[in-house]
Amino acid sequence: MTTDFTHHQAAHCENGVASNLLKHNGLNISEPMVFGIGSGLFFVYLPFIKVNHAPAFSYRPMPGAIFSRLAKRLGLKIKRQKFSGSQAAQKALDDNLKNNIPSGLQVGVYNLTYFPDDYRFHFNAHNLVVYGKTGNDYLISDPVMETTTTLTTEELDRVRFAKGAFAPKGQMYYPIDIPKDIDFKKAINKAIKATCRDMLAPVPIVGVWGIKYVAKQIRKWPVKLGVRKANHYLAQIVRMQEEIGTGGGGFRFIYGAFLQEASVILDNPQLKELSFEMTAIGDLWRDFAVEAARVYKKRSSKPDVYNMLADMLTDIANREEQFFKQLRKAV
Repeated sequence: MTTDFTHHQAAHCENGVASNLLKHNGLNISEPMVFGIGSGLFFVYLPFIKVNHAPAFSYRPMPGAIFSRLAKRLGLKIKRQKFSGSQAAQKALDDNLKNNIPSGLQVGVYNLTYFPDDYRFHFNAHNLVVYGKTGNDYLISDPVMETTTTLTTEELDRVRFAKGAFAPKGQMYYPIDIPKDIDFKKAINKAIKATCRDMLAPVPIVGVWGIKYVAKQIRKWPVKLGVRKANHYLAQIVRMQEEIGTGGGGFRFIYGAFLQEASVILDNPQLKELSFEMTAIGDLWRDFAVEAARVYKKRSSKPDVYNMLADMLTDIANREEQFFKQLRKAV
């Protein structure tokens, strides 16, 4: 059971799966456009939720939200299913493959055998496409990988029913209806306004205010928590930013690319100008990640490093606040 499916590598799993599934079904849409229309750019600090014994930091909305928002704004119909057990989940997937329907799956990362060991930790919101089956092996298109790969029936079942936060419960999804006449202009305008609203929300732990709040916390961590725990928290920020879905700099680069595409569709040169600023902000996020990594790996010789990191994060928040105010005016 195989389908004529074309694998395209992407920077982020959910964007890549959505783009690849839609391309397969006749809608040629790029990863940046998926991310932008799906309002994928976000930030939230969740000190009351612990992941790997440290607070949760998220640079994106809830798993599945990007594709769901994209579908709603473009008028697509996406079928989603969850399962109580392995047998029903496998049968539904096999039935799709028999009908030449490549299917997106939400899975856990820890038991993905084709991932390098350093990237295999307990995170249950990864996405991939299954596009065929030969014998006991499922054919996998994981958009963050350069080429396609395989998982055995047992391996796939293990990641589909991973335990813990965001347990996927065998979740499977795929498009079932794509309109011929899609109003991209309306969808892009609505998406940009929603992203600006999210990032400028007057909530202490959300958007630019959330970034500022984390900066204040970083100044306190060494004294309040001790250096060892403070460093563990810094590592968590970087892990959530750079390893779990390119959240910091990577998402800004993708959003900048979205704004460049949007500027052409909307005939709005200001969006192209703003895309350069978004890319520059992405560079600042990458610089922050590098400096933070040096600190928790004990390779930094710079004095007063926690205040330095807090200053860097505050500068990023201020730049983003001005950026989203300008973007809101531009549309």
